Amino acid sequence: MESGDLSESLRSHDPAVGLRAVGALHRLAEQTEVAAVARARQQGWSWEQIGDALGVSRQSVHAKHGK
Repeated sequence: MESGDLSESLRSHDPAVGLRAVGALHRLAEQTEVAAVARARQQGWSWEQIGDALGVSRQSVHAKHGK
């Protein structure tokens, strides 16, 4: 889904269209988070720094991304 289509879908009065757009946003946010955490780790960031930046504990970010 393109960003313009996504924006339009989020304003739709049809709940099915809006909910699909929300799902697309969730997937995009997850993919973006994975990439950003990987970049931060490559640059030497600690799990605590990453957790602080995401607004979560270091334990939760490590459990989610510390493979």
